[in-house]
Amino acid sequence: MPLDRPSRERDLLELLLVYALIIAIIWSPEKAQAILTPLALIVTLLVVLARRPSRDDLGFGTRGLLRSLWILPAAAAIALAGILVAARYVTLHRLYHANAGHVIGYVLWTIYQQVLLQDLFMDRLLRLGLGVPAAVTIGGLMFASAHLPNMTLTAATAVWGIISCVLFRRYHNLWMLGLAQGLLGLCFAVCVPDVLQHHLRVGLGYLTYHPSQQ
Repeated sequence: MPLDRPSRERDLLELLLVYALIIAIIWSPEKAQAILTPLALIVTLLVVLARRPSRDDLGFGTRGLLRSLWILPAAAAIALAGILVAARYVTLHRLYHANAGHVIGYVLWTIYQQVLLQDLFMDRLLRLGLGVPAAVTIGGLMFASAHLPNMTLTAATAVWGIISCVLFRRYHNLWMLGLAQGLLGLCFAVCVPDVLQHHLRVGLGYLTYHPSQQ
């Protein structure tokens, strides 16, 4: 048992370090974010890849891919239902920065978020000895807390964070999860009024948002 302690201490340190870095970024001014965001990306990749996981370990291989294909059409059906409801209640609106580059960049960002959630947060929570239910709940809530003080987005990401952790535990593949999150996020952006979600901004950006930034 003593042999496990250094490894668990390292897991806890990595978990807290990356989480603290993310929180620091979202509550920093834009100029600081321009410096800290690439740093966080590099640190995250170094931490995740330090133990030399395989593509299947990371969730980017073929393991579970075919069995998880249903996730994307299910997300598309939910998105379509959301759009119909938003159109009915006149909350449907154009996407902020509605261009191909912005959409592709956002989807890549959601895939990265799944790497962060599954390959770093969940992996280390389980290594720390938590049971699957506790790790899934804590991981989902950590994911959601990074979207504060945007309460509508925080609530949505809490639900999705927990669901995506459950699905990753079952299929161990990130492709459909990342794409589904991107699709659902874009749907959320056009269905929920900007006055509530502030162009999906979080942290300091949410507080400094002004309606004139349409």
